[in-house]
Amino acid sequence: MDHHSHVHKNRKQVINRLAKIEGHVRSIKEMTQNGRDCPDILLQIAAVRKALDNAAKIILTDHMEGCLVDAVRNGEEEKVLQDIKKALENFIH
Repeated sequence: MDHHSHVHKNRKQVINRLAKIEGHVRSIKEMTQNGRDCPDILLQIAAVRKALDNAAKIILTDHMEGCLVDAVRNGEEEKVLQDIKKALENFIH
């Protein structure tokens, strides 16, 4: 796993979003345990999926603005292309 030496400018924002998502998932679990209607549960799952997608977009933006720009500046264009392809393959399925 790669570890970056630079700071991602939106790291705290992503961590906060993930904490909210974590709480939301716990509440969905409780809804399920309490026998809530399926459409209500599915609506909440859809909200979590959207929230995860939005967090991923922030991470991907940070990756492009930070990691990839640094790699280009360091003459690592091939690594830039490999990294963005890998990131997109993981994100878009």
